[in-house]
Amino acid sequence: MIDLERARHFLKVRHDGILATIKRDGRPQLSNILYFVDDDGRVKISVTQTRAKTHNLRRDPRASLHVQGRDRYEYLVAEGTAQLIEGDGLAEALRHYYRKVRGEHPDWAEYDAAMIADQRLLLAISVERAYGSLR
Repeated sequence: MIDLERARHFLKVRHDGILATIKRDGRPQLSNILYFVDDDGRVKISVTQTRAKTHNLRRDPRASLHVQGRDRYEYLVAEGTAQLIEGDGLAEALRHYYRKVRGEHPDWAEYDAAMIADQRLLLAISVERAYGSLR
């Protein structure tokens, strides 16, 4: 096991990972994702209503995030409980996500419309355990 503060630091300096959720039959479902660690220490990921990972997390909120380090021998797996952020405050939460991973958007009204059209939600994972090989 890796200390959670050390794990969060590793996660904060990276933004690409592989999210693992649990399918109905118990097998893992893997998705390449873009994420950031928010000030509350939770991993935030933009997802859509219709994707397998969203359906899986509604049924079983356990999630794992694999993040590669500088080479194939350095990696971290963060495990935790996922929460889907929807409803009131979603638009601002998605804007915050965009700012953290991409910077300012040239047209926030266009961005908001695209998020609605895509049926976007924000996924927040509370990191409860971590393991891997860090240097």
